[in-house]
Amino acid sequence: MKRYRTRRPVGALLALTAAGGLLLTGCGGGDDAAQGAKDTAADSRGGGYAPAPDGPRGGTSTGEAGETGENGDSREVAPDPDHLSTFALDVDTASYGYARRTLSEGRLPDPSTVRPEEFVNSFRQDYDRPDGDGFTVSVDGARTDEEDWSLVRVGLATRTAERSGERPLAALTFVIDVSGSMGEPGRLDLAQDSLATMTDQLRDDDSVALVTFSDEAETVLPMTRLGDHRGRVHDAIDSLEPTDSTNLGAGVETGYDTAVEGRREGVTNRVVLVSDALANTGDTDADTILERIADERREHGITLFGVGVGSDYGDALMERLADKGDGHTTYVSDAEDAREVFCEQLPRHIELTARDAKAQVAFDPETVAEFRLVGYDNRQVADEDFRDDRVDGGEVGPGHTVTALYAVRTRPGADGHLATATVRWLDPGSRTPHEESGDVETDALGDSVWEADRGLRVTATAAYFADALRSSSSSSSSSSSSSHDGDTRHDSLPGAPGLGELAERAGLLAGRTEDEDVRRLAEAIGTANRLT
Repeated sequence: MKRYRTRRPVGALLALTAAGGLLLTGCGGGDDAAQGAKDTAADSRGGGYAPAPDGPRGGTSTGEAGETGENGDSREVAPDPDHLSTFALDVDTASYGYARRTLSEGRLPDPSTVRPEEFVNSFRQDYDRPDGDGFTVSVDGARTDEEDWSLVRVGLATRTAERSGERPLAALTFVIDVSGSMGEPGRLDLAQDSLATMTDQLRDDDSVALVTFSDEAETVLPMTRLGDHRGRVHDAIDSLEPTDSTNLGAGVETGYDTAVEGRREGVTNRVVLVSDALANTGDTDADTILERIADERREHGITLFGVGVGSDYGDALMERLADKGDGHTTYVSDAEDAREVFCEQLPRHIELTARDAKAQVAFDPETVAEFRLVGYDNRQVADEDFRDDRVDGGEVGPGHTVTALYAVRTRPGADGHLATATVRWLDPGSRTPHEESGDVETDALGDSVWEADRGLRVTATAAYFADALRSSSSSSSSSSSSSHDGDTRHDSLPGAPGLGELAERAGLLAGRTEDEDVRRLAEAIGTANRLT
């Protein structure tokens, strides 16, 4: 399968979309990306399919709007706005982790907690990496079993993460839930073990603060440079024990107060919230808590990383907190997950390489009849805001990949340019904007997603799995999406196999790749199949 990655002058990129106008970086074994707050309203497409206008494009050319292109290349023509798809970068993975935990307990996850993009972004990809800061853009795809429908994958990648000794220094404020519910095995105990190990891996000049909350919040350890004080940090971690209710609002407020008080210039300042996010005491109004995070982010640039734990988990609240705090979320269900998050992801990937990163995909109306972005339902950005750098995007660090998957129906017999994907971001220091693009042609689409390369097959399997779980309850509003004509219905992905067939295909893929993550995916699909 062909992949296209092109570098294009900014003038041409501006023409292309003229009609439209990590937290903790590096989580996820080098494949998670940070995500930022998306405060702008989504456009009218929602999660449904956007049809193409009939007839040829009515666009302008390369360079300034209104000029006529000389070479007739469709990639240099601005498509109708209905052929644009714009979203803020995001690779939260909590939804997939929580679904696996729920299935392991013999229950199907609530469809409202299933976010397909988080399933897709939970797996390593082999996209090309740039030499410096910024992104590479890879676009590929393959046909599905449904006539004229394909899955098209847009892959974004940052440079490889530096070794620990070469990364920026960090000031990390851990906000730990010690409410009664955290006494359940696999919650506070996991966090303590992992934090203790992580403390030994951080650098002497890194700083750590520790805040706990139950019915009220307390700063157990002010911002402390590790150096000769690791024993003090270990004592604070060892002293944690579950007590009463969950005053999440107090924990967030005290955590940010502690982070601001201990804020260090020239280092990466993060708040790391570890909780089951089941707020039941004090300020339980999500909007009030969220506004506090937004204020601190704007004023001090302190971002939030949410780590979810527990079989009962406030998924929606944790996700909203991370969104508002220019961060992202992950979920830990066992010791292996926890050690990866705290001991590998946090210490290694603290640096930012891009701020307010957004992606825009322009589909060619001459070849594309309709399309749908899989997931990213609450990450969409108005098309005209793509180059408005006042509109928040995602914060991304080194060692990350971001994957967006589209279901695309091509016009019968269509041949030629299919789509151009562009990513825009700001330099973390100077806030200078940059862009990078990649194209894909119809003849680059493989004959079958099940015969594509490993990465696309894993992406398709994860997306189909999420789609099946979202369809498991017709009563859930989150299992529906808005079609272009205003009707509300669930739009299953084209070519979706049943769970039984999907489990079989995932098992074969796991055997061929000998990938432990794919094996876990196959097991989860098999469990879901038995429960339905």
